[in-house]
Amino acid sequence: MTRAARLRAAAAATAAAAEPAAASALIDQRIRELGGWRGETLTRVRALIRAAVPDVLEEWKWQTPVWSHHGILCTGEAYKAAVKLTFAHGASVPDPARLFNSSLEGATRRAIDLREGEALDARAFTALVKAAAARNQAAKAPPARRTPTPRAPRATPARAKPAPARSRGRS
Repeated sequence: MTRAARLRAAAAATAAAAEPAAASALIDQRIRELGGWRGETLTRVRALIRAAVPDVLEEWKWQTPVWSHHGILCTGEAYKAAVKLTFAHGASVPDPARLFNSSLEGATRRAIDLREGEALDARAFTALVKAAAARNQAAKAPPARRTPTPRAPRATPARAKPAPARSRGRS
């Protein structure tokens, strides 16, 4: 396939991914293409995300599976040596089980690199996904309305008498 054909196919896939069903189908296709341990890992992670946040939105962006709930929760990228789960706001999410093992130096994102044969703590991962969803929801909530502080009524100053009108012409 030529580069131009790949770009056209990618553009068509991105346009089709605007629909949730199309995005899910593209994720299914990606899992089938990967096969092996990477496909199995992505399938397991996808099931855990769906169980943690039942109304999660599956999207297809940047040629990658994306899971969103009031904003991006995480992406699922597959590389030769690892499946990387990048949490868009991972630095703001508590990680008591210390699942994050990549992109730790950044101020916003955090990632989990899963290599062949590595086990993922399902309970800790589910808690992490739920915390990310709660963080996104809280960030999207409208700010609390502040009630105005009552003020003492202002004293109205006495009005000064208007100055006499000046004539413009010579008298």
